[in-house]
Amino acid sequence: MKNRRKPVFYGWWIAVAAGIGLGLGSPPILVFCFPVFLKAMASEFHASRSAISLAFTLHNVVASLGAPIAGRLVDRFGVRKVAIPATLAFALLLIGNRFVTVSMLGVYAFNMMGAFIGMGLGPVPYSTLISKWFDLRRGTALAVMMLGLGAGAVAMPSLVHRMITAVSWRAAYASYGIAMLLVTLPVIAALIKETPSSMGLFPDGLSSPSSRAHHSELEGLTWQEARGTSTFWVMIAAVVLLGASVHACVIHLAAMLTDRGISPQTAALASSVAGSGLLLGRAGTGFLLDRFFGPHLAVCFSSGTAVGILLLLLTHGTAATFLGALVIGLGMGAEGDLIAYLTSRYCGLKAFGEIYGYAFGSFVLAGACGALIMGVGFDRTGSYTAPLIGFLAATSVAVVLFSRLGPYKYVVRQPDETVGRYRVAAAGR
Repeated sequence: MKNRRKPVFYGWWIAVAAGIGLGLGSPPILVFCFPVFLKAMASEFHASRSAISLAFTLHNVVASLGAPIAGRLVDRFGVRKVAIPATLAFALLLIGNRFVTVSMLGVYAFNMMGAFIGMGLGPVPYSTLISKWFDLRRGTALAVMMLGLGAGAVAMPSLVHRMITAVSWRAAYASYGIAMLLVTLPVIAALIKETPSSMGLFPDGLSSPSSRAHHSELEGLTWQEARGTSTFWVMIAAVVLLGASVHACVIHLAAMLTDRGISPQTAALASSVAGSGLLLGRAGTGFLLDRFFGPHLAVCFSSGTAVGILLLLLTHGTAATFLGALVIGLGMGAEGDLIAYLTSRYCGLKAFGEIYGYAFGSFVLAGACGALIMGVGFDRTGSYTAPLIGFLAATSVAVVLFSRLGPYKYVVRQPDETVGRYRVAAAGR
């Protein structure tokens, strides 16, 4: 008798759908493509680059405020009722951008509206969804989701640049919105299901979990309980310090290198190396989280970031600079997976959306502040040395804070092969 091939667990289709939702969603067009739009906008409005850059800063501030709201809505109404309307609204905003972006104030309003709506189709709802569908393989599923975001971050700037060159920057926004209506919206509407139990399944596709694991979706802290724990604030402090440091270094990397006499082409290549590290960090960290203790990985990536900053401080050779850019990019990419995973393990899933919203919002705001601090430090001293020393210290503190998180509160439940039930993961976790 031939063995029947085991069907693919539906949760993996959820992860793929979430990856498409992120890869052709808000972050690629408003975050990763923003530098591509900068020169075109500055030329049309005869505005300085700092004036255009203010739109990105406002985007990050609004996004940090909108993330907890999106998380609360997801916890209350579910991912479908948030992500689908938000995707439709965001696509329509892009398609109709020419009615808003008639002036610099309109550009600011456009980016702020996009940031707020975009939180409903960003990492907060999709990470919440993945965390409900996976426990044992949660990190790997987050990595699959982040592959979509990474692919969008790599592919979209080039495609958008071609559209701007061929037609206009407003047409580029509109074309992206149409693509969301034709691809993203149908995919998430067809594939997204709220929980495994809604389809008669269990997390990870296991067939006979214990009753406690079966109800694991209900376990966890409320936002009020989470904010009363020292573990939550230690995690947030580490996330903020590391997030500010990596954003500051990556955003100012090209300017920093050209100031040292490195050619613009080589500086751009270093930025690409940092981007490659970011993509590798986003895609690879999730796989590692299913195999190693999360805080230990956070310590490793934070330490790597500190080494990268030290290389930028003390060395001027091309090879060392590229290595520094790579490990800083790795730290920036890894933090995206780490925040979602650690939040689920220390706060559970009961109010994961809202709690993760605050954590992710802190990361976004820290990035905006880090880039600003780096710029102010350069303007005041005429060099990046002082702010780099400050961020090296901040990253070192983050290493210590990650090491103090302690064992998981909501541990990984792995299947016991002898009885077909879950067992609690090792005490070290």
